[in-house]
Formats: sequence, structure tokens, C-alpha cells
Amino acid sequence: MTKNTKVIVIILLIIAACITSYLFTPIGRAIGNSHIKMIKKVDDATNYTTQKHVEDTCRSMISSYTADKLTYEQYNGSESKEQQSWADQAKMRANKTAATYNNYILENSFVWDGNVPLDISNELPYIQ
Repeated sequence: MTKNTKVIVIILLIIAACITSYLFTPIGRAIGNSHIKMIKKVDDATNYTTQKHVEDTCRSMISSYTADKLTYEQYNGSESKEQQSWADQAKMRANKTAATYNNYILENSFVWDGNVPLDISNELPYIQ
């Protein structure tokens, strides 16, 4: 074997060991998945399409929450059982939307990197 052939064989063995490590060991998978996650996070943080999608989703949830909150406030305390039922249902929907929104903000906070648009709240309060 020539020197060049030995170098090529060594390089191929190193590549095969890396691939085997990645495919068949937990540490290899963890390193690979960690790297992919970091790349996706950077892509999402710098990709305007992702940012627009997150902002539009937040605005949609805020709108839904506001409508349900206003419905609750309008019919809460009414003497009509039907209207009181509407208020209770609106309260449940608003609180569910608030829970979903607050979780969504936590999961996607890296998209804005501290530069949250003014019309997007950091948290929606629950109706007590």
C-alpha cells in the first residue's frame, strides 16, 4: 500500500466510525440532535416567515381572547340563565385561550429575541 492509500483508508475508517457512532450510540444521537436543534433555532430566529407566522398566531389568539372576555363581561351577572351560561362559556374559552397563548409565547420567545412587537402581550391574564 502506498502512503496515499493508507491515508484514504484511515480517513474512511474515521468517517465510518463517526457515522456508526451517530447511528448507534445515544451520545452520537444526542450530539446530532442538539446540533440540528441549534440550527433550527437560528433559522427560526432569523427567518421572517417564521416570525410572521408566530406574530399572526399571537394576534389571532389575542383577538379571540378579547372577544370572549368582552362577551363574559357583557353577560356576567345577568339574571337570565341563558345569558349567564353564555358568560360562563365565554370565560372558559377565554381562559383556555390564555393558557394556550401563554404557553405559545414561552415556546416561541426566541423568535423576537427581546424585541416583541407592541401589540403582542407577554401574557394574557386568566379571568377569575
